[in-house]
Amino acid sequence: MLFSIITPSFRQLDWLGLCAASIADQGVDLEHLVQDAGSPGVEEWMKSHPRVKVTVEPDNGMYDAINRGLSRARGEICAYLNCDEQYLPGALRKVGDYFNKHPEIDVVFGDAILADAELRPLSYRRAVTPLRWHTLLRPLGVLTCSTFFRRKVVEDGVLFDPSWRIIGDKAWVLELLNRGYRTSVLQEPLALFAFTGENLSQHGALADERRRWEQSYALGIRLALPLVMGWHVLEKWRQGAYRARILDSAWFTRDSLPLRRSFNRLTLGWKWPSVSSIPNS
Repeated sequence: MLFSIITPSFRQLDWLGLCAASIADQGVDLEHLVQDAGSPGVEEWMKSHPRVKVTVEPDNGMYDAINRGLSRARGEICAYLNCDEQYLPGALRKVGDYFNKHPEIDVVFGDAILADAELRPLSYRRAVTPLRWHTLLRPLGVLTCSTFFRRKVVEDGVLFDPSWRIIGDKAWVLELLNRGYRTSVLQEPLALFAFTGENLSQHGALADERRRWEQSYALGIRLALPLVMGWHVLEKWRQGAYRARILDSAWFTRDSLPLRRSFNRLTLGWKWPSVSSIPNS
């Protein structure tokens, strides 16, 4: 089973090095396709990372870059991993085993660890099966750094809408649900998401995009929001999303390359940290 991992890149080469290292040591058959919009120094970076397939060309934002990478992908299983994200040890092997055991599943969502800009762990996010109405009305409840999908999704033309700059992943997941793709959750820690201070989710334009999103559906639909939120909370409770986690893991930090730094007996809660509470954000 060949994995195709797409990484959109622009002016984040330091983070890209950590991301690439976390993909390279997975021990599975894979291709890492970096779609770079012209970062200064990218040519030198390419020389020191010969296993990574880097395409340097202008793009129309992150989601256009992901689509360009997917158009070149050959893998049976696809995913995208941003520069400031990493895969945890053995993640792709776990995902491959899951897809092999569940041929009926098209898309898999996994758990993730959240970290600050110094890559210190903050909290644990358990994946919960996304519901159509919750995805429509609320911020996306799964993380794309731990999302994987079969090639058929790409072949069916379900790509990312580049007219969205920040919430294109939400629009993409909603399209998957609308089309009836079969999704599942793999309740294993698969990826690390870092709050670098430059994340698109912390961008001031996010509120504008959310307002534009809300204008795309009838105002009356919002009346269903309390029911949708209640159902989502019950599902999170049923699937164990609110329990603290005690786990061992390892990821790359700026001073640990070429080896992962081990973090043992981590006790992590479930809450998404507020920006003001994140050290060095």
